[in-house]
Amino acid sequence: MSAIIQVKNLVKDFREIKAVDDLSFEVPEGLVYGFLGQNGAGKSTTIRMLLTLVKPTDGEIRIFGADLKKNRKEILRHVGAIIERPDLYKYLSGIENLRIFATMSGVRVTKKKLMDELDRVGLADRASSKVKTYSQGMKQRLGIATALIHDPKLIILDEPTNGLDPLGIADIRNLILHLSKDLHKTVFISSHLLSEMELIADAMLIIDKGKKVVEGNAHELFDPAKTMVQLKTTDDAAAYGKLETSELKNVLHEKRNDSIILKLHRDEIPALIKKLVQMDIGLISFDSRHSLEDYFFSLTTGQQHVESFKH
Repeated sequence: MSAIIQVKNLVKDFREIKAVDDLSFEVPEGLVYGFLGQNGAGKSTTIRMLLTLVKPTDGEIRIFGADLKKNRKEILRHVGAIIERPDLYKYLSGIENLRIFATMSGVRVTKKKLMDELDRVGLADRASSKVKTYSQGMKQRLGIATALIHDPKLIILDEPTNGLDPLGIADIRNLILHLSKDLHKTVFISSHLLSEMELIADAMLIIDKGKKVVEGNAHELFDPAKTMVQLKTTDDAAAYGKLETSELKNVLHEKRNDSIILKLHRDEIPALIKKLVQMDIGLISFDSRHSLEDYFFSLTTGQQHVESFKH
């Protein structure tokens, strides 16, 4: 499988701030590639460098196998992108907006083509409505239609579900899956929502403070054998002592300030709950999450609870 995007030792400095720090990764053709990190991690800066909106301080970017610096115009002809919220003309209709963006992209389109694109994103019945009457989710879908109008090979989306309600998020999720699975597009999507990426990404990269911290195949990263269970009890010290001398000692991971962490396969959780009750451990709360979620959460809190899977 060939790489659509190749980034090598990418650096971006803003005076004393290093927004992107020696970042390297490859995006295989035809996949949904999740690019994750908390706000301020360097995601948007990286995307702006991929789109030549920001000049790298150092490093190399190749897209479709060609040097982005030397082949900018030719490469960007085959890229569709949305950076944050789409920049639309609110007092024009959806189809008028799409026609304008087609013209800007140098694409000749018929009304049928415009309607087909609007139908693809679920907006055919609102084609003649002014954009100012659209919900935020509809605006996001229209933005994606503008990014698709010139039939790009690569689609880059920067936080496309920001500000959307659950239904809007589901609509965007289904559209991204349609682009990848049915239209065979490569989709590079940034997000700070790990749970969303679990549902759509084939592979992913997590960055923090501009550096790569975790990268890999989504199926491997979300291995159910790496499930973390967090227990809060009436007496953590006593509960930890009981667990250390029981058959559960093999899944006992660590004791934190206010909880006990066990690591096991997700399918073993029902038996674990039964065993905890039998051991007369006074549970206050029982929370399970994948170890990648626990690690991602540690980036938010600044506490490295779980070791990186890259080691």
